[in-house]
Amino acid sequence: MQGDNKPTVCVIGLGYIGLPTAAVIARANCPVTGIDVSQHVVDTINRGEIHIEEVDLDGLVRGVVQRGMLRASTQIVPADVFVIAVPTPFEKDGHHTPDVSYVMAAATEVAGVLKKGDCVILESTSPVGTTEAMRDLIAGLRPDIKLPGLTSETPDVAISYCPERVLPGRILEELTHNDRSIGGITPRCARKALAFYKQFVRGTCVTTDARSAEMCKLVENSFRDVNIAFANELSMIADRMGLDVWEVIRLANRHPRVNILQPGPGVGGHCIAVDPWFIVHGAPEQSRIIRAAREINDAKMHHVLARAGELIEANPGVPVACLGLAFKANIDDFRESPARYVAASLAREFGERIKIVEPYAAALPQEFDGTSAELVDLDTALETCGVLIVLVDHDVFRVVPLEERARAVVYDTRGIWPDSSEAPSKPGLRLAS
Repeated sequence: MQGDNKPTVCVIGLGYIGLPTAAVIARANCPVTGIDVSQHVVDTINRGEIHIEEVDLDGLVRGVVQRGMLRASTQIVPADVFVIAVPTPFEKDGHHTPDVSYVMAAATEVAGVLKKGDCVILESTSPVGTTEAMRDLIAGLRPDIKLPGLTSETPDVAISYCPERVLPGRILEELTHNDRSIGGITPRCARKALAFYKQFVRGTCVTTDARSAEMCKLVENSFRDVNIAFANELSMIADRMGLDVWEVIRLANRHPRVNILQPGPGVGGHCIAVDPWFIVHGAPEQSRIIRAAREINDAKMHHVLARAGELIEANPGVPVACLGLAFKANIDDFRESPARYVAASLAREFGERIKIVEPYAAALPQEFDGTSAELVDLDTALETCGVLIVLVDHDVFRVVPLEERARAVVYDTRGIWPDSSEAPSKPGLRLAS
């Protein structure tokens, strides 16, 4: 520890969660070394710049780098606290099997520099039991260190699981103010992690065991996925019955105990679109609602693609603008994005007729390679495209006035333009999602 009781910290993984986390910890005057496999990411951060889009992150990173509180490296370094924030995707087996290889690779690196008194914290969203598996891996690599839960003596190190709860676009604020669940391999581990988080978290930190904390994170995102699935299924039912789903939801939500979410073209992002499958994988026979919700939200993506294709075919030769590729509004994160899937699928089918508007992209993602689709700005799309397909509710799309889109046929999957005409025989057709 430092003389002023500030620990040295090593954050492994400098992506959408790791970099903001490292910067917030550094702001609390803890010397932080951020580790990433990408030399480009490391060089960018060491210049005081950022490689992702997040509100106020650029100024914070610049400040803590200039103060010498944050540096980046491709090589692990000794520290008092290790925070692992690496991806946990699926394996490429078609069965949504969780891939914790990045977590285990990071734990292997940590094991090489671990010393008595250190604290290892896993933040990556993980299947239940991953923290214990990480502990077991470290135990096999470092038989000279007594690990918690594997010794009757006082352990040499502490190991805990502490997931974040953040919303893209509000990450810095929510890292600081949101409550945290801190799950230790043992209560002693949880208390040590608690002391660390209280240096920069103002929300309530609740201690528990590691497996409960792992499940808590999965449950939170599964709850949201199930509720979104209800809205998306309702939108497909309303479409079949010729109803305006936005009006139905608006009226239903006037009930004092009803709060239906808004439908969209599916569910994206690395959390809600992924985490429920970790529960399904762990308890496939018991997780019927969670599985059904995932399948409904995936089906909505294909429903939107089919409706968009019908609309394009009904307007032969007309240029088409797909508005948005991100998985949610006002961010540059395209992971698991249904908008990205729909737009790329349309580009492969309809070629040069497809124009893509994404203010947070400098170039089209690789799915568009080999297509004739073109990335254009919003003004160009409004001036030249007779079909507008709203896939993301970016603020810049919301503020487009009716007169700039009145001549276009509109398929609004986000419900951002309720003033569009619904007359099926006239330009300005507004299709529900």
